[in-house]
Order: sequence, then C-alpha cells, then structure tokens
Amino acid sequence: MQEQKKVYWNQNRITAFSPLKKDTTADVVIIGGGITGITTAYLLRDTNLNVILIESDRLASGTTGHTTAKITAQHGLIYHQLIQQQGTERAQQYYQAQNQALATIKAIITKHQIACDFSEEDAYVYTQDSDYLKKIEKEMKAYEQLNIPGEMQAKISLNMSIQAAIKMKKQAQFDPLKYLGFLVDTLSKDTHFDIYEHTPAQDVENGTSNQPTVVTKEGHRIRAKYVVVASHFPFYDNGGLYFARMYAERSHLIAVTPKQACFPGGMYISAEQPIRSVRATIRDGKETWLIGGERYRTGDTKKQTHAFHQLQNFANDMVDLEAVTHQWAAQDLTTSDSIPFIGGLTTRTKNIYVATGFHKWGMSNGMVAAQLITDRILGKENSFVELFSPHRFHVNPDLMKLISMNATTAKHLTKGKLSISTKHIRDLVMNNGTVIQSGKDKIGVYRDENKKLFAVDTTCTHLGCEVKWNKEEDTWDCPCHGSRFSIHGEVLEGPATKPLKQVDLNVTEDA
Repeated sequence: MQEQKKVYWNQNRITAFSPLKKDTTADVVIIGGGITGITTAYLLRDTNLNVILIESDRLASGTTGHTTAKITAQHGLIYHQLIQQQGTERAQQYYQAQNQALATIKAIITKHQIACDFSEEDAYVYTQDSDYLKKIEKEMKAYEQLNIPGEMQAKISLNMSIQAAIKMKKQAQFDPLKYLGFLVDTLSKDTHFDIYEHTPAQDVENGTSNQPTVVTKEGHRIRAKYVVVASHFPFYDNGGLYFARMYAERSHLIAVTPKQACFPGGMYISAEQPIRSVRATIRDGKETWLIGGERYRTGDTKKQTHAFHQLQNFANDMVDLEAVTHQWAAQDLTTSDSIPFIGGLTTRTKNIYVATGFHKWGMSNGMVAAQLITDRILGKENSFVELFSPHRFHVNPDLMKLISMNATTAKHLTKGKLSISTKHIRDLVMNNGTVIQSGKDKIGVYRDENKKLFAVDTTCTHLGCEVKWNKEEDTWDCPCHGSRFSIHGEVLEGPATKPLKQVDLNVTEDA
C-alpha cells in the first residue's frame, strides 16, 4: 500500500493481543474493539465483573481508527431538526448526552494525565451557500432555546468567504489511538479482563436466555451473562432489522502539511454538500491539517471517483501545501432520525445490548453508548435510555425516511440483477477490478500487480444484492446495506457475516 493511502492515526499505539483459542466464560462479553467496546470495558473495571473483549481484526482498526477525532456535541445542523421532529425535551437530552460524553473523556484524560494531544477548540458549522443562511439562523435559535453556548458569525478564520457560521464553544479534539492505547494498557493489567484480537464473532446462541453464548468464527464459545454488540454494524440481528433501519455512507479524508504552520485554531464543517470538515493537529513538531468530506452511499461508484482529488483541490484553495501525506476512507451508519441505536438489541432479547448508527460522530456517541450500556448492566438509572432506544419509532419522519432508504435499496437490487456486463478480462489492467458476465452469472475479477486473477461471485451474502468494484480502496462494496469485501471475498464491513463465494475462472484472457 502506498504511503498516501495509509490512515493518519498510528495503529502501533495499541498493544497487540492473541486470538481466542478455547471455550470460556465471562460476566460480560464485548464484541468490537473500537471506542465503544474499549470504553465500556474501562467503565466496568471497578465492578469486579469478569469481562472479555473480542475484536475481529486489530483493536481500533475499524471506524474508530478512521475518524477525524472531534469530540463535540455539534453534529452539523441537528438541533433545529431535533426540536422540530422530536420536541424540545429530547433535543435537550441529546445535547446533554453529548456534552456529558465530552466532559467524561476530558475527566479520564485529566485523571490519568494521558498524553493524547487533547485540546479544547471551538466548533463551527459554516455555509458558503446563501440558501443555507436561514438554516444557520434557525440552528442559532435552537441553541438559544436549548441554552447551548454559541454564537453566529459572519466570518471564520479559515481562508474562505462564507455566508455565515455558527460556533459551539469549548469542544475538543484528540488522538484517539493514544487515548485508547492507554485504556487498553490499563485493562490488560487487570485480572478481571481478557482481550482477544483476530477473533470474529459469528453468532449468539440462546440469545433470549439469561446466559447467551457468543460463538466465534473458529467455533469457540464464550458463555456470559451479558453481551455487548459494539461491532459497528450489529453482526447479530435476531429480528431487529437493523439493516433496513440504517444506511451506510462512506467519506474520504486526507492529511496535508502546509509549507508554513498557519492553522488558526478551531474545528470546522460545512452545512451543505459536499461536506467539508477541517481540523489540525501536530505530529513530530509539524502541523498537519485533516480534511474530510465527499460523503456518498456505500457502493455509489460514480461519487467515489476522484473523491481524494476533490479534497486536495479544496485544501489547495485554503493553504499553500507542502505534501499530502495520508489519504483514507471511513464508513459509518445513520438511522432514519439521526439518533444512534443504543440499548437492548430487541424487546425479546435479554441481556444483549447494541450500539450503532453514530452518524459519523463516533467519539462522543461512543462514550454515550459506553455510559448507557454500563448503567444498564449495573442496574443503574440512565436518563437517556428512551432517547436512544433501538425500539423507538416516530411515524414522522421515520416512516418517510425508511421508505426512501429501502426504495434506494430496492432500486440497487433490481438494477444490479438485471444489468448485463459488457466488460472483458482482457481489458482489465493491473491492480484493478471489474465485473464480467459468464452466462447468467456475474463474476467480480481482480488483477494484481503480478497479473494474477482473483474471482468472486458478486452476489452479496447478506440479502443478494450485486456488489460493485471500489477502485479507490480495492474492495467489493454492496450498495444495498453497505457490506464490503476484500478482493478475496473476505468480509470487511457488515451486515454480511459470510464471505463472497470464490470462483474458479474457467475462462481465457480473451473472455
């Protein structure tokens, strides 16, 4: 992988752990080693509960390790929307939950003096589009109604002209892997905790009993009193239909170094599309700008093309660049009302909790989820249970949003099945993939740098949609529910749990 394709955050900050190699038991099993799973384990450390945390890959290697790492309650223009759709009380609760999450992260960092580049910054939502000016004004009124410290501005310190911006004061940013690395090292020294990497969960048996059993891909079983599914997408659904109640989006990010340090401070995100997110950090004494955006539904091959180039053009317009040092992509899940699903997996499932649908705001929502689920396990009151309940449903706007989301899925399903590929293997260049037609079947073919071919059935193993080739990241992506697969067909992102079927190419180079 070329240097500019690597994620900015240093994975080596996290201690490595061995896979699980035997059956075992625990009071709590946490599935997923991102910010939610690791923080939940940390919050349980003074309870004397035996906790096992398993991760399918490396700790913090998923969405948590692909973040811009803003810790903020400012989630775009959300508060006017929440007041209109959920009411003032729930909008207030949402802000309180996010603000409490920020305060808790700050308290943990201060208590342990964690060197994780934590800094308080004002957060800005800005617009360059005059059509969004009224939306900014409505959001400011929502701030005033909810007593959120903030103000409206006609200018920001970045080198760009804007129509208006709204500022939320004293938010924060940090290096998530330095922070989580400390928590992991703390947990690894505690005899009540065991951590296993490269241990994918495959199923949960007797999910409705008081002691569910997690089954790993290798067939090992972990019997527990409580299970926390913090695996980004709930690999175990049990009739919760999470795949139909959320949609997957990818976004792109670049890290750039300016010729001269000049970042004015603050964290910035645009109100309109295409989204542009800007913040800065320091590594090895050198200023680095982290710029993100170019959101699109997973599998939208048209929009993913040239995404990194567009972000670089945006950066060039603001600052004199020395280099683009890193570029990467991230995937996140959004619910129909933009509020995460945190709580009991289903109304029928006892002692199994889920945290998903963070809407690209995983640093604060990860802490919200960890606190709420920990309280549920310990039998404590938590005032945000109803707000984040996975079982909530509001006829307006949820019904229309669900219809829209699933209409898009149906369109991709039908179009993918009926389309005929006219591509040929002979035209496939090295380090690229394409879909070819073999009779009535579609085959996804990838040619590596040694001209070796790898072929998979393009039928997604989740619900049968046709995957598409993502040439920016060398993956097969499903446009229906966001599953992603490697060139060999291995699952990279759920909801799929089974790999794409590998195909033996009985064709010639002239096929």
